[in-house]
Amino acid sequence: MADVPQSSPSEAVAAQVFGDRFEAARQYHDLLANEGTEWGLIGPREVDRLWSRHLLNSAALAEVVPSGAEVIDVGSGAGLPGIPLALARPDLGITLLEPLLRRFNFLTMAVENLGITDRVAVERGRAEDFEGSFDVVTSRAVAPLERLIGWCLPLLSPTGALIALKGASAADEVKAVDKLLTKQKLSAEVLTVRAHPAAEATFAVRVRRG
Repeated sequence: MADVPQSSPSEAVAAQVFGDRFEAARQYHDLLANEGTEWGLIGPREVDRLWSRHLLNSAALAEVVPSGAEVIDVGSGAGLPGIPLALARPDLGITLLEPLLRRFNFLTMAVENLGITDRVAVERGRAEDFEGSFDVVTSRAVAPLERLIGWCLPLLSPTGALIALKGASAADEVKAVDKLLTKQKLSAEVLTVRAHPAAEATFAVRVRRG
């Protein structure tokens, strides 16, 4: 009898995180593992840890994004964290913003294949050139916090927040921009986030006015 493929512990956790959208999450996982690596958006060594390091890591932001928020994911790349966030939180409206054509084309294909075009838009452009007002700006592995603040502050509504996944560097990056925060009259806090009690925790920086 042939062996039946077993799901990884992280995939089992993801099934709980994404619920009835898990099949879409698995389809996105497979897009990253195949087209994503073929197009150079995901390193081949990352394939075995897509669930834990990428999808669940991105979905960890779901717990800190307000209900019904309009979100823009800047420098979205392969759709991280924007697409997992959209799958974990179907109440959100999300714009994936990416300047590079190859990544823009991948995002367009992914959003269409996943059937989420009704609430996820894909735009080609740079954050500093884009116009709009959003409740939340997200980013992951895009730029140091100082540059992110400069690019993203104009995109925030008056009560909006920049939420950047930063991992272990979060506290150090906040310290590095202390003077900028004071000058711009901004507040920043380090958040510990996780997609599920059984998932690995990570850190994000939330920047707001006031």
